[in-house]
Amino acid sequence: MNAGAATRRGSLFVIAAPSGAGKTSLVKAVLERDPALRVSVSHTTRKQREKEVPGRDYNFVGVEDFKRLRDAGEFLEHAQVFDNFYGT
Repeated sequence: MNAGAATRRGSLFVIAAPSGAGKTSLVKAVLERDPALRVSVSHTTRKQREKEVPGRDYNFVGVEDFKRLRDAGEFLEHAQVFDNFYGT
């Protein structure tokens, strides 16, 4: 995080729902209405799926890289889900 980023203020919207509930469709519709909004791309240690694009769907990292980022306080939130780590 750069020094200036800590002083900027904005709004954070969290879209949370079970898989298949329509989160992606909702976010696409909101972004079409307000292109000034930005989407946070989470980090994960899970394997990339066939149609996923690194940097768009997730930032795919190894476990050691994830733990280094976590321990440095780089995530707003993080969790271990089964055998994989996720962080925003």
